[in-house]
Amino acid sequence: MSVKSRGEQSSRDVFTKKWTLLLCIGSFCAGMLFTTRMWAVPESRSLSKTTAIEGEKLKLVSEDCDMKSLDLKVVKRESNDIIGDVSKTHNAIQTLDKTISNLEMELAAARATQESILSGSPLSEELKDTESSGKRRYFMVVGINTAFSSRKRRDSVRATWMPQGERRKKMEEEKGVIIRFVIGHSATVGGILDRAIQAEDKKHGDLLRLDHVEGYLELSAKTKTYFAAAVALWDADFYVKVDDDVHVNIATLGETLARYQKKPRLYIGCMKSGPVLAQKGVRYHEPEYWKFGETGNKYFRHATGQLYAISKDLATYISTNQHVLHKYANEDVSLGSWFIGLDVQHVDDRRLCCGTPPDCEWKAQAGNICVASFDWTCSGICRSVERIKEVHRRCGEGENAIWTASF
Repeated sequence: MSVKSRGEQSSRDVFTKKWTLLLCIGSFCAGMLFTTRMWAVPESRSLSKTTAIEGEKLKLVSEDCDMKSLDLKVVKRESNDIIGDVSKTHNAIQTLDKTISNLEMELAAARATQESILSGSPLSEELKDTESSGKRRYFMVVGINTAFSSRKRRDSVRATWMPQGERRKKMEEEKGVIIRFVIGHSATVGGILDRAIQAEDKKHGDLLRLDHVEGYLELSAKTKTYFAAAVALWDADFYVKVDDDVHVNIATLGETLARYQKKPRLYIGCMKSGPVLAQKGVRYHEPEYWKFGETGNKYFRHATGQLYAISKDLATYISTNQHVLHKYANEDVSLGSWFIGLDVQHVDDRRLCCGTPPDCEWKAQAGNICVASFDWTCSGICRSVERIKEVHRRCGEGENAIWTASF
């Protein structure tokens, strides 16, 4: 082989070695680049996933802590609000009770006014005054049941235990005690009997005229009408009914009722339970005797009709339900029947039914002054027109007792 061929061969070997070296270096770099990318991507994704999972766990733990903290705050807030809510509810109930009571009285007044208009009877001056001005609170209203034929009885009461003129007005303003004779109208409206009563009322100003036809057999209806009218006219703690042949010590009556002033649904009187009389033609005959069981049975306990007192809520109940309350032959039995089935406290106070002298006199001397005095044999003071002054002198509490009494 020539020198030229060897030189060419040698140059080819050098060229081949250079390119081989460059290819190796290039392959190495490419391998390094490829290897780095293949491992970097999975490692980054795994780390990202791990970080995201741990973040979710931390978030859940944080939210759980926040919820527990929030639950504790809610429980504390609810426990703190329970007492406040109970107090608010109690106050709301009291306000609602007062509102209902006021609405019932307004309803009774509206009914009384409507009935008076429908019957053509003129409104009394006291009812007009009540409608035109706001009501004040009184302690008790005393209604003296009377009749057209009882003018002398009324005058005897005016001359003894019932204050007159300025003293009566002062008693109303300072002691909150209202006293009125209670009477309806005759079967002939505007007749001589009604005109006589109007003249008497103009002179004394102490009569309460009812939208009611007078009659002995209508006493139960008169009682309902009286309470309805009294509740409509005067807002009082107690409403009293008394007969016009009974002697009453007003101050002692007020102090007796004051003991029960804070108690609801009170029915105060001398409680009795007389026989149910089935025989016709006798006094106090009960036509509906069969409702009370076998012959010879007695009535349920009820206050004797000479004097009794009821609290405002019971008077309002009678006024509101007067159209559906049943009337028995005897007025005191009817009143007692209206409270059966109600949560009513019966108070039996024997000072409301003392006898005439010497009974009431002995008790007064012993310091136990009677509220009311009458004779059981007469259902009132026998010959009251002639004897009531004597009863007043021997058993009365004194003219100034009303001004020193505390109620």
